[in-house]
Amino acid sequence: MGMKDQFQDKAEQLKQQAKEKVGRQDERERERSERGEPISERSRRETEREQREAEDRFDQDYDV
Repeated sequence: MGMKDQFQDKAEQLKQQAKEKVGRQDERERERSERGEPISERSRRETEREQREAEDRFDQDYDV
């Protein structure tokens, strides 16, 4: 397995982890809204920031 393959595999792993994390966060937010708890603006900003960071890491891996 060459270096390129290793980087692609790692990038794919990170991408999948980011999707799973976002999915779990969406699920928690949905549960909160069903219980009548408002989604705080801070929580929303944190989620967006974490998603951008995951995308940036993914992009950096593919840039190599």
